[in-house]
Amino acid sequence: MKTVEIFFWVLLGIVVYTYLGYGLILFIFVKLREIFHPRKVFHRQGPLPEVTLLIAAYNEQDVVTEKMENCNGLDYPAEKLIIVWITDGTDDNTDELLNSYNNVTVLHENERRGKTAALNRAMSLISTPIVVMTDANTMINKESIKELVSRFQDPNVGCVAGEKRVKAKDDSGAAGTEGAYWKYESKLKEWDDRLNTAVGAAGELYAIRRSLWHKLPDDTLLDDFLCSMLIAVEGYRIAYCKDAYALETPSADMEEEGKRKKRICAGGLQSVWRLRFLLNPKYGMLWFQYVSHRVLRWTLAPLSLVALFPLNFALLFSGKYLFIALMCAQVLFYLVALLGNIKERNGSRGGILSVPYYFLFMNLNVFKGVRYLCQHKGSGSWERAKRG
Repeated sequence: MKTVEIFFWVLLGIVVYTYLGYGLILFIFVKLREIFHPRKVFHRQGPLPEVTLLIAAYNEQDVVTEKMENCNGLDYPAEKLIIVWITDGTDDNTDELLNSYNNVTVLHENERRGKTAALNRAMSLISTPIVVMTDANTMINKESIKELVSRFQDPNVGCVAGEKRVKAKDDSGAAGTEGAYWKYESKLKEWDDRLNTAVGAAGELYAIRRSLWHKLPDDTLLDDFLCSMLIAVEGYRIAYCKDAYALETPSADMEEEGKRKKRICAGGLQSVWRLRFLLNPKYGMLWFQYVSHRVLRWTLAPLSLVALFPLNFALLFSGKYLFIALMCAQVLFYLVALLGNIKERNGSRGGILSVPYYFLFMNLNVFKGVRYLCQHKGSGSWERAKRG
């Protein structure tokens, strides 16, 4: 029984550390760093560089007009902003709509090999010193390009991650749960950056030095994360820029959100394997941040969560009241999550019930991600989730 008890506390510690403890430790470390070793501030100097705004798209005819209005409204010199769409495999009217704009370069091949293959091809044709990546269905703020570019004044910055914001009329259902998650995730990214480096970038909006692009395997599911982390491994920082943000509508419902989360979790597991060399503590602070913020979420934390309930049940026979209380807490947590699921399916506002529900939802999709990886082995194409 003693061994079971030790195992239980270790697994509980992993779950608490992954989702709460790391954030607390990160906050403390950030405050100490800024007191004893503040980072040098770099101010914008010289003329603005030439920038390519790269948009990888597949059958995006419904958003082309809105996206191009957004691109043409950006506060960046038009002669220095090259807008490139790569539309490999697209068979709707996306290309025809784009060809009506005289300031757009369209790269197209009939074969669809996935987003990463398209990015590899596009990057081989781009020569500007900075490339900004964004999605067709996300709208970026007017000052975003200037804000991203300004971070490259620091020669140690190789990648700049923008902020993802979920746009919705209210905070109910998928919109509320996804939006709340991204607010928390954005805060962690900000603290990661203030401590040392952000741990990965999101494809909705990020920028890199063209010279640091690594050609990725075509079947890569999280091209944004893998690309940015390979830059960090080379010793460059991933800066986090909350003043450059991408607005994205939430998934239409939790079923559609599940498709997205399942693919992200599959990509996370794939990335952990391809970045397995980074699990070596010799990488110091980057190793600590990567393992704490990413690896545990995609590996040990979900497994620990599953094991806690049966272990807690076994420990009820130890006669200790603490384990009875913890079992009651677990049962209550799962009941609240179940109520959140029921309210979501009925189209009602989840409120506080959405928190445990979305937490379990995210962890469940890690296991679905394993199956996804097995079913889509060698393929970089994926099904897009419907947006609200």
